[in-house]
Amino acid sequence: MKKGKTGGLMSLIIIFELSAFGLLAFRDGAVDTNAFIAAGILFLVLAGSYALLTAAFKHLDGFLLVIVYTLLAVGMVVQYRINPDIAFKQLLSIAIGVAAMAFIMIFLRKLERINNTKLCTIVMVGSVLFLALPLAIGSEQGGAKNWIDLGFFSLQPGELIKITLIYALAVYLSERTKLKKLIPVGVFVLLLMVLLIAEKDLGAALIYAGVIIAMYYAATGNVWVTVAGIGAGAGAAVISYELFSHVRVRVAAWRNPWASYYDGGYQIAQGLMAIASGGLFGLGLNLGTPKVIPAYHTDYIFAVICEEMGIIVGLCVIALYVLFLVRGMSISMGSADRFSALIALGCTVYIALQAFVILGGILKLIPLTGVTLPFVSYGGSSVLTGLVAVALLQVVAAQNGRRREGETGF
Repeated sequence: MKKGKTGGLMSLIIIFELSAFGLLAFRDGAVDTNAFIAAGILFLVLAGSYALLTAAFKHLDGFLLVIVYTLLAVGMVVQYRINPDIAFKQLLSIAIGVAAMAFIMIFLRKLERINNTKLCTIVMVGSVLFLALPLAIGSEQGGAKNWIDLGFFSLQPGELIKITLIYALAVYLSERTKLKKLIPVGVFVLLLMVLLIAEKDLGAALIYAGVIIAMYYAATGNVWVTVAGIGAGAGAAVISYELFSHVRVRVAAWRNPWASYYDGGYQIAQGLMAIASGGLFGLGLNLGTPKVIPAYHTDYIFAVICEEMGIIVGLCVIALYVLFLVRGMSISMGSADRFSALIALGCTVYIALQAFVILGGILKLIPLTGVTLPFVSYGGSSVLTGLVAVALLQVVAAQNGRRREGETGF
């Protein structure tokens, strides 16, 4: 992907970011120097990494990178508008995530290097142990015990394990399609799902299930097993409804948030009112009341965007996730080997599915689940995991580009 094709789009992102932070710097009648500092750091991270990566990688998918950086920029602007302290923490997470993305792209130029059953076994065992940690030393938030509080920062193992799940599935499904040969990864998947249910992290369980079903069907084309998997997921949802009171509260709030406005339906109702009050063009940056929504900087960041920037900008955010899905699927289908194709597919499905699950909950299309809006919501673990997924997609895109270059002689 030539830099010139996306350089203009990247310039528009920078203009948006600097303009938005400029408005925030003068919002209270006094100059907020921290807004300029945040804008400068974000500019260096996004524009600097874009320039370096496009120069270093001839076949990098520039459009995919621009999509992700647009979402990061929008998220940072809204986070700073809500709470500057939280925004600086998010900015640190973005910087670490972009550095991790660049590191993976530089040192993992061929995915076949990690297509190794022994390495995969170590990763699976480590992943199970890591995901089990919150049960022993974790803290509970929103009804789920899925966080590890280390004092200076919190960690959500369920986010990071999404990458190892995709990796393990790709290793086994790339060469083995018969069920009996998939027993090791099947046991791994079962243990992960049991742990997620024990931690009441049902949002993550839904994303895991979607990724598993999509990758299995893509690798095998086995309709009956896929349908059985979907049925098992539906059955697990019904069981969760019966077992967990917070799930019943969320379903009741989804059905009629106004009936329990001062209880479970308060957040959904406030989110819908925020979206409606913004109208097409929004109330204006810093002119809304986002803090009336309890999870305004995490689950409900999309409602804040619609309230202050308008439904049109909200639709543009949705369009960016659709474009991410299209670019990611294109990278997957362009791969010459099954392992790389499955890695790309898994990363694409994870990001797109998570986005549409939380958007569907905010818009009252489905019951709300506690997952973040990728690259936009506050959350270090979420940002890091998302950028690692983008790095893997870029590695596959680079492999595809080098192969096409060799085939055509250009």
